Amino acid sequence: MRIAIDAADRLVLAAFRRAGYPADAARTIADQIVGCELRGVGFAGLSRALSLIERTTEPPQPERIRIVRETPVSALIDGGDQNGYLVAPFAVRTGIAKARASGLAAVGANNTWYSGMYAHYLEMATRAGLVAMAAGSSAPRVAPHGATEGRFGTNPIAFAFPSDDQPIIFDAGTSVMMIAELVLAERLGRPLPPGMAFDAAGAATEDPVAALTGAVRVWGGHKGSGIALVVQLLGMMVGGGALPADYRDCGFFFLAIDPGLFGDAADFRRRVSDYAAAVRTARPERPDQPVRMPFDRSAEARARIEAAGWFEVDDAIVARLAAAADQPVPAGV
Repeated sequence: MRIAIDAADRLVLAAFRRAGYPADAARTIADQIVGCELRGVGFAGLSRALSLIERTTEPPQPERIRIVRETPVSALIDGGDQNGYLVAPFAVRTGIAKARASGLAAVGANNTWYSGMYAHYLEMATRAGLVAMAAGSSAPRVAPHGATEGRFGTNPIAFAFPSDDQPIIFDAGTSVMMIAELVLAERLGRPLPPGMAFDAAGAATEDPVAALTGAVRVWGGHKGSGIALVVQLLGMMVGGGALPADYRDCGFFFLAIDPGLFGDAADFRRRVSDYAAAVRTARPERPDQPVRMPFDRSAEARARIEAAGWFEVDDAIVARLAAAADQPVPAGV
């Protein structure tokens, strides 16, 4: 169905409020959930809202999120077993403030679960004029290269650079599919593409239910496997588990740098913009497919969807979210 952006926002807010989240926490989560739909990344949107609500088995207590170790340029955060959509923004805001004051900052968080789309957080950093990096570990659902059994999380890693135009943000998971994509396929009863996943016995499967008890392939062969390993170790460095249990004990690492440490920050932003333009004007292999910079597709989707005022989502997802919110299903656009 086509759902209006404002109707989707109200529905997500109502669902999290009914799940016990305070108003400001529900607002923080809804901003990212709906924001993912605006980026055209549906598996991280309304479907993920259902997953977050299903994982919320006790009243949320955002006040349990606290700094347990700190220096002028670093902080370690105990997430209090709270939703990572609340813990990660706390970590990023902390890192931004420290980087503004000292030029750079490294912040880690543990004792949390799920963190959402890292581009959402890194865009916050670029708005503050900072270069940033984020990485996060999670439960061992991804098989190392050459294996059929999970040892890595989906382990996203992201980098961001401010510019005079839109920021340059590279955000990628290190698995061929994110777990949220498997969950969405399971909710909709759809098979997975071939060659993506293994069942619990290590056999190839296109069944998302079987894959959720088995493992998905790592992205990029041995190179992607190495990056996934690095992210798992960064998660361990900040107190996350080596092999975290499902939906708990994840690690989140955030690094922010003021480019003014190394020269004129305004000049750097200008040169980033100029370089991005040079990349986009590289001769394309196919004339009908111009070269893009990371974040271009996301920015284009957001502009298009915001101009239309609606986005498409599967009827079954909207119905389940309306049930979670104890509200009628919104009318389609």
